[in-house]
Amino acid sequence: MPPPRLNHQNLRNESTAKDKTGTLDIPVKFLDQDYQELRKSCITNKKRFVDDKFLPDSSSIDPKKKLKLDLDQIKWLRPSNIVADPQLIVKEVSRFDYSQGSYLGNCWFLASVGALTFQKDIMDQVMPADQSFGKYYAGIFQFRFWRFGKWIEVVIDDKLPTINGKLIFVHSKTSNEFWPALLEKAYAKVCGSYADMHAGSVSEALLDFTGGVHVYFKLKKTSTDLWSLMDRAAKAKALMGCSTSQGDTSANTVLPNGIVQGHAYTVTEVFEVACQGEPVRLVRVLNPWGKGEWNGAWSDKSSLWNNVSESDQSKCRSLAIDGEFWMSMEDFTENFRAIDICCLSPDFLDSSSKCRWTSTCYYSSWDAGTTAGGRPSNKETFWTNPQFRVRIEELDEECASGQCPENILVSLMQIHENRYRSLVSNYAIGFSVFMKDEKFPAKFFYNKRPVEASEKFTQARHVMKFFKLEPGEYLIVPSTFNPNESAKFMLSIFLRSETHRRN
Repeated sequence: MPPPRLNHQNLRNESTAKDKTGTLDIPVKFLDQDYQELRKSCITNKKRFVDDKFLPDSSSIDPKKKLKLDLDQIKWLRPSNIVADPQLIVKEVSRFDYSQGSYLGNCWFLASVGALTFQKDIMDQVMPADQSFGKYYAGIFQFRFWRFGKWIEVVIDDKLPTINGKLIFVHSKTSNEFWPALLEKAYAKVCGSYADMHAGSVSEALLDFTGGVHVYFKLKKTSTDLWSLMDRAAKAKALMGCSTSQGDTSANTVLPNGIVQGHAYTVTEVFEVACQGEPVRLVRVLNPWGKGEWNGAWSDKSSLWNNVSESDQSKCRSLAIDGEFWMSMEDFTENFRAIDICCLSPDFLDSSSKCRWTSTCYYSSWDAGTTAGGRPSNKETFWTNPQFRVRIEELDEECASGQCPENILVSLMQIHENRYRSLVSNYAIGFSVFMKDEKFPAKFFYNKRPVEASEKFTQARHVMKFFKLEPGEYLIVPSTFNPNESAKFMLSIFLRSETHRRN
């Protein structure tokens, strides 16, 4: 058997790629639709845009008839046919603008939207600001999403599905505001239909809104100081979401404490208060339903608020029935399953000014019969998987003693080409990290155990791990669980290094 080798076929290092297509400046035209050309044509011909790539009919809502909807009742109406004075945004974008619709289980998407509303710069990336129902309105709107390593421009018309003149999916609490419904429609188009948005992970939309650095933690199974990491993330303008465990059924059961099972939420703030002289770390959470709140300690009506300063009360406490609530970090960890954090830069991972984070991104593939070797226990084939070399440098004492011991983040995402999200089958994927010897023995992986690995092979679009490696040279080997499972993938490696300043 030949020795293992680094597989450089079809690899592309993002930092050296010359092709700028797929950047925010030059996004890929989704379904080859050019917003500027289509809008100009509509204005010239004095017609409102009708999207022939996402028709206002049942094929765009529920082609497989999985939702409990009477499709014959649905009428597609433009905002001007719903209200007299439609606006894209009323006053400003807010997490309190909208409520989730009753027919579609896309809380994962709307929890991500709640996080998005805090960051105007990122919101302007996703929903370009020069759009309105004003003078040059032509019934056409554009949005941008990051999909599998590339930014795409998505064009939609503004016909929205209604029953009896009311929006059936996400709707604004202000009747003449339509940005949430249009954003949801654009994302539904990318997913294939509204029904294709049913069920998902909050990390998916967070990544699609930012194209950023994503970390994920199971709240009860990590040694990381999560509150401190969340605090740094909040200061770095990260987007954060969390989720609860599924109950005995697939229903979103509301527990006696107000928490919903199998549900996604937005993390909207972290804050520390002094309660009778003792520090208490708090987390603020938003339910995308726009209602339904935690009723335990530090909830809106909790008597614990009487034990903090008037200043902290005025900053934090709210009695509004809006789906948003505070809870202690301990209660947060006990009641929620996982947290997802997504930020444009990895620097929030350790905010020490003495350190910086560098990143490298590779595109490759597992190809049946050649480079799809499966998990490490497949001794005969595992070595054929693509392999990536990384060197961990020794850090000086000041940088090494930063806020977190971890010095590497590895992120693996499988790339899908099927437009219809519900038809995509994620392979169980993971990665293994091996310390590299001076020379490769013939059966390198036979007697080598990984020094690190993703927690387990997970049937998900994306897996990651944040961990510490000692200085040295390593091989990172991404793989599917079974051999001969063909798929494209993107591997991103983030490394902590020293900041070198010129005097």
